[in-house]
Amino acid sequence: MTYEPTLESVRAHVVPDWFHDAKLGIFIHWGLYSVPGWAPTTGPLHEVVAREGWQGWFARNPYAEWYMNSLRIPGSPTASYHAQHFGADVPYERFAETFNRDTLSWDPSQWADLFRRAGARYVVLTTKHHDGFLLWPSSRPNPFRQGYHASRDLVGDLTGAVRDAGLRMGLYYSGGLDWTFNDRVIADIIDLFMGVPQQPEYVEYANAHWKELIDRYQPSVLWNDIGYPAAANLPELFSYYYNAVPEGVINDRFTQAPVGDGPPDPAAIMQAIAQGMLPAPPHFDFRTPEYAVFPDIKAEKWESCRGLGYSFGYNRNETVDDMLSPAELVRSFVDIVSKNGNLLINVGPMGDGTIPTEQAERLEALGAWLAVNGEAIYGSRPWTRAEGTTDGGIGVRFTRKGSDLYAILLDTPQQPQVTLTGLTIPAGAGVTLFGYGDIAAVQHDSGLTVTLPSPLADAPAHTIKIAGGAA
Repeated sequence: MTYEPTLESVRAHVVPDWFHDAKLGIFIHWGLYSVPGWAPTTGPLHEVVAREGWQGWFARNPYAEWYMNSLRIPGSPTASYHAQHFGADVPYERFAETFNRDTLSWDPSQWADLFRRAGARYVVLTTKHHDGFLLWPSSRPNPFRQGYHASRDLVGDLTGAVRDAGLRMGLYYSGGLDWTFNDRVIADIIDLFMGVPQQPEYVEYANAHWKELIDRYQPSVLWNDIGYPAAANLPELFSYYYNAVPEGVINDRFTQAPVGDGPPDPAAIMQAIAQGMLPAPPHFDFRTPEYAVFPDIKAEKWESCRGLGYSFGYNRNETVDDMLSPAELVRSFVDIVSKNGNLLINVGPMGDGTIPTEQAERLEALGAWLAVNGEAIYGSRPWTRAEGTTDGGIGVRFTRKGSDLYAILLDTPQQPQVTLTGLTIPAGAGVTLFGYGDIAAVQHDSGLTVTLPSPLADAPAHTIKIAGGAA
């Protein structure tokens, strides 16, 4: 169909099956902030804000991609680090010289191959973060900073490599913050929303960039961040995208705060973040809770985005103790999928494009698990309930595909017989354990008792398939 530039028309867009089926994407935060690659390891967003408030969060922001903003907060750990290692008077934009030099030898095919081995089905690259630096040579360059873009078409080179690897390519763009247009320091939650550039020149600039990215790279995902200027005509932009990429999807971060309404209520924003999501714009294809965990299946399609550690951008301070373990990554992923979500797991490359070994190892581990258990993940849908447990207290997550049910145990049982409490299956249903084959199963009033192979290899999670069990 042809989409008209109206809200009614773009709302007719249906989330395509590929996005429901894909389950796993790779987020990439890469830019000038990757050169210093530094932030304090303050802790998880929700916990820090609950403990210290928003001012405490921004003063010691563990998101290394916010380096430029943190640098401008007097007395911040980032300001002290910058003064010690680069000099207090060295401007942030100076990192462009190093970034452009070091990225000349970057090989995008190595990234694409890693993401394929990790089991990802799509990739989302930051084309412009809040600092305003562009990762492609745009025909609409920054009007305030000459040459403030990558000297190489990093967006185009990675797009080609990702598609050559058989994956879909999505693009992130910070439409809500650009510190070259609005240099308000973000030190509290009010500053975040008042920092959105609203001048007509920025509306034209951001729209032109989105349309250029659509025309040049045909992205499968439009992933905006923070918000969008109030005067922008989003139905026109969205229809432009859907007509160019009918099976594309748009995230929920194009929220427009009307000019003149004043700053938002901090308490309301805090409550929304505690629930995992900010207020959504009038149209979107999927929600994007950040570092969120939900207890139940969500009716709306959603995508959990998070770093392997506390940061999205590369942070040289982070160690394996600050990161999800491989087992935690697998179990978190399974939990998200069981509740109608995708996982957009982030990597933060160094300035020269090197993905740190600790990050790559976790992606490889996830890919190894998916190589055995992927049938229960890709193309699956939520069952009537997401969670269960065994008689030994091991968590269970359910997915389904057609009439088949998958019960995924979130640990390795220590006993050969395990009862999936409260689970009833049709008589004669075949039961198999991925990686092993058929297993014995007996129905009881209390649940389904299965006999597992002994010894059972230790793994983050084990999948039991019940043929016809979801009917």
